Amino acid sequence: MWKTEPTSQWLKDLKWYEKKRPDELAAVLRNLKRYLGQLNAAPNPRAFMAGYIHAEPHGVFALDQKGGRPNLQETRLYVYPEEASKVLYLITIGNKDEQPADIQLSKDFADSLRIIS
Repeated sequence: MWKTEPTSQWLKDLKWYEKKRPDELAAVLRNLKRYLGQLNAAPNPRAFMAGYIHAEPHGVFALDQKGGRPNLQETRLYVYPEEASKVLYLITIGNKDEQPADIQLSKDFADSLRIIS
């Protein structure tokens, strides 16, 4: 069974999205719940794909707002599934304008986990 581990950045972003973009937050959290269900059913995190899942560099995945109500701002929740410990790290939440910085942050986070382990 996979468990989630939020980063301090994710917790900060969560608070911001709760206040400023609650509909987008609800959509990405709904997709996070779906993703966790798929993780628990699949042999590994790369064994499945869906329209709301985007593979990013260094084993990071971005879960978007697809499936929410219409006209939501493009929003992505960046996660890193660590297979050995079955921990899904919740890295950050951001919009399309923040995407390059969010991907870099996520890549750096994934690399730091590999160095530690």
